[in-house]
This record gives sequence, structure tokens and C-alpha cells, in this order.
Amino acid sequence: MPAVEKSDLIVYTRYDCAYCDALKHDLDHAGTEYQEINIIDHPEYQELVEKLAGGERITPVMVEGDKVVVGYRGIGCAY
Repeated sequence: MPAVEKSDLIVYTRYDCAYCDALKHDLDHAGTEYQEINIIDHPEYQELVEKLAGGERITPVMVEGDKVVVGYRGIGCAY
């Protein structure tokens, strides 16, 4: 996998996911720094995202340290 820029918060997204867009909008509005990894552009992360989501194929997935949040306000986009 390619190196990820230094950031405490990583957000895994896809282009066709409205919940990814909503999450990024909220993070941007709050001034929260994050590293976005789009799994369409970086398919090598799809297996990791699926594992983080408990075997589900859902985005967005947000990771900060040991904390993993799947979906946006409890809802995500299946792929």
C-alpha cells in the first residue's frame, strides 16, 4: 500500500457515496484535518476497509487511532 500522509484521522471514501460527501462536509466545516483515501483511486485499501467495517462493504469508514466509525450518523453506502 502507498504511504499515507501523517494525520490522526483517516477517512476512507468513494466517489459515488453521498454519506462520504456529507461526512467530509461536516469535517471541513468544523475545520477538522483528515487524510482522505478514496478506495476507487486506491483499490488496494478495499480489503482493509471491509475488515474495518466488520466484513461489510460500506463507506465512509473513519479511523482515528484505535477508534473506527463506520458510516455517517449510522448510515453508509454499500459497494
